[in-house]
Amino acid sequence: MKGLMRMNRQSLWLWLLVIVLLSGCVQETEATETALNKSPYKETAFLMGTVVTVRIYDQDKEQVLESVFDRIYSLTEQIDAGETDSEIDKINLAAGVEPVKVSADIYELVALGKEHSTHADGTFDISIGPLTSLWHIGYDDARKPEQAEIDAVLSFIDYNKIELNNEEQTVFLKEKGMKLDLGAIAKGFITDEVKEVMQEHDVKSAIIDLGGNIFVIGTNSNGDKWNVGIQDPFSPRGETVGKLKAKDQSIVTSGVYERFLEVDGVKYHHLLNPKDGYPFMNDIAGVSIITDRSVDGDALSTAVFSKGLKDGMEYIESIKGAEAIFISNDKKVYTTRGLKGKFELTSEAFEMARLP
Repeated sequence: MKGLMRMNRQSLWLWLLVIVLLSGCVQETEATETALNKSPYKETAFLMGTVVTVRIYDQDKEQVLESVFDRIYSLTEQIDAGETDSEIDKINLAAGVEPVKVSADIYELVALGKEHSTHADGTFDISIGPLTSLWHIGYDDARKPEQAEIDAVLSFIDYNKIELNNEEQTVFLKEKGMKLDLGAIAKGFITDEVKEVMQEHDVKSAIIDLGGNIFVIGTNSNGDKWNVGIQDPFSPRGETVGKLKAKDQSIVTSGVYERFLEVDGVKYHHLLNPKDGYPFMNDIAGVSIITDRSVDGDALSTAVFSKGLKDGMEYIESIKGAEAIFISNDKKVYTTRGLKGKFELTSEAFEMARLP
């Protein structure tokens, strides 16, 4: 557990536009014929550098919470890159030396990460570890590296050099010095696995919140979709920009305001460009992705952010089953076509806009 907590404090993600569920995160109405409780069975823990909360509304399903958190702890320990006995750390230590046989969970996670890296053409890259370790934004030893240091690690960032062997279930980083950083997709992967545990126990109504990686299962006790609010990134937590209704969907956000390094009056956020080694600089304050799988939303939130507003919108519109809400630095809100009429702006400080 000690190693786990160390990993949590060193989580490499940011969820800038915090997603909150309106009305205290639940619709507290009377139980109906769906056999849902007025108040949920609930468990909260500090994991992965953030507060993790799981709520189950089905009657007589409180025991499922134990299975849920057993799964969360198990996956977190496997992914923990801060422990020499974790599978990810073993992969990184064996870079350029030999393939490492891993569990089915880790193999699937790395394979998904490489797949998303390929689709994003490298603006999202799970082999970015050498660069994130260099900047270390979000930690006490964060610093702006020298240009020579950045140049020295860029050549190690290349998802094409991650070799996967399906038959042997091994992962091999082809060059010594390479390092995986799965921070951009691990929470989404764990969220999906928690959803699977819920399904195995026939849970019909629940909210999974892994530090902003939200997944809403089923409907509330009124039989309605969940109201999900999108946090105002320029205000204290709890102030929302707008809302949408969701059922059996994931909502994941990436942004720049909560985690950064300030040097000589310049703020450097943690979303780093694997092409030039510096934080992405564009017109997006944050982007929220709505998908059926949280791991997809996790990867897409970073990939879309990396491309900026215009190219990011074009990219997400090309992906079936994915929608997005963009909030720009000048407080304008843009949504994909599939959210037309589904997202409601509730803050007068923002305005809806369209790209030319």
